[in-house]
This record gives sequence, structure tokens and C-alpha cells, in this order.
Amino acid sequence: MAADQRAQDVLIRPIRDVDAEAMGRVHAQVWHETYDGLISNATLENVSPRRLAELWTHYTSQSDEIRHAAALVNGEIVGFAASGPARDADAPAPREFYFVYLLDSWHRKGLGRALFDAVVEDGEPLYLWLAEEYPGARTFYEKRGFHLDGARREEPFLGETLAEVRYVRP
Repeated sequence: MAADQRAQDVLIRPIRDVDAEAMGRVHAQVWHETYDGLISNATLENVSPRRLAELWTHYTSQSDEIRHAAALVNGEIVGFAASGPARDADAPAPREFYFVYLLDSWHRKGLGRALFDAVVEDGEPLYLWLAEEYPGARTFYEKRGFHLDGARREEPFLGETLAEVRYVRP
């Protein structure tokens, strides 16, 4: 853990239904930080904390097979992650790493790694989809044993289309 992080009260714990409002706020901010330049400003303007909070309502009751975690610093959610059963018919692994979202101000401080570790078993075979034009996360996943497998798809994203590439960890 980084020195500046030790001075903070950091907690990684499962997501709770009462987190919906905070999750919506963080989710919206991360999408603005991550997808600025990858999707149109008009589309990003439609991303609101309230709208995303609605998506997080009852999230924890979706499935016992979904592993999820939130990162809190001084009691405030700053990121979250989840993995679960593969959602693709041609899945290269039985489980999929769904996402890790972390506020930019908390990148490269160990929280992304802690979130990943909280929702993934050591050495577990996984795959994930990553926006092709988002190179910032590639090193993060490659350090965790993922590699591109050549699969690519066009995925609907907030009314636009986003090209994604697939990473696999055997």
C-alpha cells in the first residue's frame, strides 16, 4: 500500500444495496473520466449519478455467483469491481471479469489491484472485454496474466457503438 494511502482509512468490502447512490455518483464520474474522447460529449452529458444509482439498486441480489467489492477511503466509495459467470456463448473461460471502476485520483495507489483481488481467485481462468481505444488499462490487466486473444466486437454503449477487444487469462 502506498505511503499516502496508509494515512487514509481504506476498506475493501462487498457492495451493499445501501451503496446505490454513492455507486451511481462514482460510476458516473468514472465514465466521464474514462470515456471522454471515446464517446461523444452529447452522450456523456446523459450519464447522470441518479440514472446510474438506479442501476445499482438491488445489485447485490442479482446472483450468488457474482463477486463484487467496493473500495472506500475514509468511508467514501472511490471504486468498485465485479466478476461472475461468463456471459458469452463462445466464452474462453467459465468466469468473466466484468469491471473495475476507480476514480482517476486513486489510480496507481494499489486500490485497483485490491479490488481485482477481492473478486477474483488466485490463478482463476478469466476473460474480459476492454474498450479498444482505452490503452490505460492494458498494462493493469497484462500484469495480472491477461493477454489479447484476437476477439473483437462492436458493443452498444449509451446509444453509441464502442469497439472492444477481449483479454484472456488462462
